[in-house]
Amino acid sequence: MKTLAYPFFRTTEQAALAAWPLIGCGDKNRIDGVAVQAMRDALNQIDMQGKIVIGEGEIDHAPMLYIGEMLGNAQSPKIDIAVDPIEGTRMVAMGQNNALAVMACAPEGSLLHAPDMYMKKLVVGKKAKGVINLAATLEDNLCNIAKALGKPLERLRMVTLDKPRHQEAIAVATRLGVKVIALPDGDVAASVMTCLLENQYDVMYSIGGAPEGVISACAVKALGGEMQIELLDFCQAKGESPEHRQIADSEHRRCAEMGVEVNRIYSLNEIVKSENVLFSATGVTGGDILQGVREEGDVVRTQTLLINGIERTCNIIDSLHHL
Repeated sequence: MKTLAYPFFRTTEQAALAAWPLIGCGDKNRIDGVAVQAMRDALNQIDMQGKIVIGEGEIDHAPMLYIGEMLGNAQSPKIDIAVDPIEGTRMVAMGQNNALAVMACAPEGSLLHAPDMYMKKLVVGKKAKGVINLAATLEDNLCNIAKALGKPLERLRMVTLDKPRHQEAIAVATRLGVKVIALPDGDVAASVMTCLLENQYDVMYSIGGAPEGVISACAVKALGGEMQIELLDFCQAKGESPEHRQIADSEHRRCAEMGVEVNRIYSLNEIVKSENVLFSATGVTGGDILQGVREEGDVVRTQTLLINGIERTCNIIDSLHHL
């Protein structure tokens, strides 16, 4: 695993560099396509036997980086990989902040193997570790987190996503006096900031993608925070309709095949079973954690956050790429 740190951060760099020329193009599918191809090409050059345990989706919908795809050019080390070639394709398409190329890995059998579906997530930093419970109400969790941090609710800061499905949670928090920061997209960045910059956010609550949840869990574990998740079917996240029910029924079947359960609460140690994790995120557009890709004369500069659970280090890496 130790030998993978450099090639893994180079992989997210390549995905970010592929997407960078398309910032502001308005076509999020095109952006995702070039980033997926760049990330897959880079992963296939690494001396490993890697398996995508959660990523772009099922094989019939995702021709590359699909769940179950094997990558790498060697028989060992055997690792689990969770990928999101671009977290925030819409943000890249619209030229908005906080888009990342991101991935994480751990030894074989360590990462939660689940379909690409919705996931409820609750994250805190190490100072509030041990007090969250996703089975309890959001109000109870916010009160317990504030007590653990020794601050009044009026000074508590919750980060979430600005989505219709979060309006009730936002209303609960604001009614308590909690300050709410609602980002347009990007709960990986929000999870990392909750643990890495605890003076910025105290808690992250969202209903977002499962791949982003597993990737975030790797960073949260390496940074000493705590996270709980719950898989939600499509109807629970988006509302009931015949079309949504068909998708939800398929999700239930796939979960049963993969040995995971919808509406079961998973602890951080169940999502990520090993301390030996690697998390890499490269900024595509500028944001709160990382600067985006930028051209400076005849070079392009990237910035990558590499969190290494093996060595217990967290590095921000500036790279110059000569055109």
